[in-house]
Amino acid sequence: MHRQVGVLVDRKGRIEYVVVGDARQIVWPNLRRIRTSSGRFCGLRCLHTHLHGEPFTEEDLTDLALLRLDVMAIVEVTDSGAPARVHIAHLMPAQPGDPDGGSVTSRFQFLEPKPPGQLGVNFLELIESLEEELARNRRLVHPQDERDRALLVSVTTGSLADAEESLEELRLLSESAGLIVLDTLVQRRKEYDPKFLIGRGKLREVLIRALQLGADVIVFDQNLTPGQVRAITAATDLKILDRTQLILDIFAQRAHSREGKLQVELAQLRYLLPRLTDADTGLSRLTGGIGGRGPGETKLEMDRRRIRDRIRHLEEQIEALRTDWEQRRQRRRRAQIPIVSIVGYTNAGKSTLLNTLTRSCVLAEERMFATLDPTSRRLRLPNGEEIILSDTVGFIRRMPPDVIRAFRATLEEIADSDLLIHLVDASSPYLEQHIEVVERTLRELHLGDIPRLLVFNKSDLVAPEVMRNLCRSYGALAISARHAETLGELLRRLAEELGRSVEGPVVSVRA
Repeated sequence: MHRQVGVLVDRKGRIEYVVVGDARQIVWPNLRRIRTSSGRFCGLRCLHTHLHGEPFTEEDLTDLALLRLDVMAIVEVTDSGAPARVHIAHLMPAQPGDPDGGSVTSRFQFLEPKPPGQLGVNFLELIESLEEELARNRRLVHPQDERDRALLVSVTTGSLADAEESLEELRLLSESAGLIVLDTLVQRRKEYDPKFLIGRGKLREVLIRALQLGADVIVFDQNLTPGQVRAITAATDLKILDRTQLILDIFAQRAHSREGKLQVELAQLRYLLPRLTDADTGLSRLTGGIGGRGPGETKLEMDRRRIRDRIRHLEEQIEALRTDWEQRRQRRRRAQIPIVSIVGYTNAGKSTLLNTLTRSCVLAEERMFATLDPTSRRLRLPNGEEIILSDTVGFIRRMPPDVIRAFRATLEEIADSDLLIHLVDASSPYLEQHIEVVERTLRELHLGDIPRLLVFNKSDLVAPEVMRNLCRSYGALAISARHAETLGELLRRLAEELGRSVEGPVVSVRA
């Protein structure tokens, strides 16, 4: 036939698939229905012929990795059609002292080529020992922790330094979402791959590394297009997330009020709608009656229609809530009580500052987006005047557009503020970038004209001389939100910025 022929054999020796290719390559079927689990191979070994005596090709190794095959066996074929030597390769578990997955020779094990009659390998014992080692590698990291394990991937067309900074932020987001981060990988390209975002070879490395470490989830720092989601999902049975999905998942965990839950659900559905797929063509339904003869709505089309209906319903509910919020804002305006909102990068300490100033009990934790629902409290300034102090949702670089659209009603409350406290984590090595992200987000929301007071938080974590230089450079105040004794100057400045003079000594901080 002068064509490559291949078979996929299960662990009981039964032939599951027979595939015929051309003279140079062979294309394997979709194996997504094969049941796999973390730290295990797919349970099929592949045997196929090479007609020109060539060894393993790049495509062979890619198939071995992407399909998570037990082994890949290449059978040389002589001119007479008889089998010659058999080349065998399998994936290798991660080795101690090999943090990056190593070279090709360390990721794959190549057995000595032998004629078919001289093969003495017990494949079942070999695969069972490999899977035991993979499971042992998984247990080495947080052995008692059952949370999902993640591998983080970033692709950049710019500088590696910016990519690593963004990847560090993705690591914090992943930990906030409840994932255990096992490893991070960065690829630099001239342009993004339109199909896989990363190159096909790099995707192979990522999937091998995920198998070696026992990862359950692959998180991409970039947002994936619907086509990229489908292509990567077809190549692996691991869960695939991008930056937006991760942020939306954190928001879903943090939202406790009715308003927050509605806004998060709306953002999730808007993101899901163009990415909804259904590989099962057997779910088509036939409808009867006039106008319904022949193929009817598919399950996928019905799901999309239901999502659109749900989006419209949520938009109506949020619009009704917006009316309620506007009525509350009008009551505040009539009372002529100044409104001060705390804005800043996520995890800058906004909720901690609100708690210390007003003696409240708003949730405040050292993780990103610890609080999502906005909170307002009354605060009495040292001169006896009262203001309303509001804590808002934190900002982040590349804030998903769907999140901004869904939370626009909440963010509009900032527009009524008489003053913004721009709180910055002074201990962050990315301080300048965080300031720029917040300022840019405020401009995008058309809130750039509101007066702002720049305040550096966590001064107790920074050397005093460095803190003084930062305050001089930016014209800012230095505080520690955990310590009320450092907030006296902040209260003075609030009173000054709001047009109130403060007489006499500063009184103790109290609600």
